[in-house]
Amino acid sequence: MTDNRPANPLEMIAYVLSQQIQDGEVVYIGTGLPMVAGILAKKTHAPNITLVYESGAQNPMLGDMPWSVGGPATWRKSPMILEMAYSFGQLYNGYVDKAFLGYAQIDMYGNVNTHMIGGDFHNYKNRLTGSGGNNDLSSLASHLILVGLQNPQKFVKQCDFITSPGFLTGGNSRKEAGLVGGGPMAVITSAGVYDFEPVSKRMRIKSLHPGVSPELAQLASGFELLRPEGEIPVTPVPTKEIIEILRREVDPRGIFTSMPS
Repeated sequence: MTDNRPANPLEMIAYVLSQQIQDGEVVYIGTGLPMVAGILAKKTHAPNITLVYESGAQNPMLGDMPWSVGGPATWRKSPMILEMAYSFGQLYNGYVDKAFLGYAQIDMYGNVNTHMIGGDFHNYKNRLTGSGGNNDLSSLASHLILVGLQNPQKFVKQCDFITSPGFLTGGNSRKEAGLVGGGPMAVITSAGVYDFEPVSKRMRIKSLHPGVSPELAQLASGFELLRPEGEIPVTPVPTKEIIEILRREVDPRGIFTSMPS
């Protein structure tokens, strides 16, 4: 029986993420929606990508949706499983085309905080998960794609702590700091898709999801969002065929794409 429900917000984010992946790329994916996006891309428009998991699995044959990047499903019939140091070594050697990161806070230059909220590093209000491999990914991947929800508590004027560098203070500051990776190329949120203005490196609206106005997107941000010249495009939505693949083959149990009840 065909499921005719339109894509929910989490499925929409996963689909838009998958569209950032080009066939033939090496993609470093993390837990959650990036895993959904990577597998969806491989099952649809990019069958020749190589999925790399932080735990060391290299391009496993697709089975059940993994619960995390360290789950055994990431190793099933994987042609190669590396120790974590060698897995991250792919970043250092320049072999990773795209990497995905989430955020607790993100600023206008794409700097990310996943360490702590409020106060300072030694006197914080809330302690978060920390870096893990995030700093490696943001510093070294050829292109970084950031993903998360959008509200003024997450889109902040200044991060309480910079865990993962984006474009630092804008302009050429990232290059001057010696970071070899290209930095963030896109931010995918519940409201839209953002890129970065080439000179200032400030976050800019690229497209907005159906029903989201520029004014609404701005209300959900703690800093001014730059706008492109002309009319702002509407983000394309997944077709019925893509939604069916997502629900039946990629995440049939809704581990990462089910909306909270």
